[in-house]
Amino acid sequence: MTDVVDSDELLRRMQRARACARQEERTWRARSETLRSSDPEAARDAAVRTLAYETVIEVLDEVLTPGKHPEPA
Repeated sequence: MTDVVDSDELLRRMQRARACARQEERTWRARSETLRSSDPEAARDAAVRTLAYETVIEVLDEVLTPGKHPEPA
């Protein structure tokens, strides 16, 4: 059975998710840069994960602050 949450709790959860995604994005970006010369394949994997987290952050930013972000080209 699912719990019912109010809008304030939903907002807090989305903000926590955005903060978590930002931290993961930084972690994977650093890993990609570190591995670039020693393990190119792992660096590419880390770069893909970085892009995935960047996308999640963009979506959550738009949900949490609609209209404050430029339209994609």
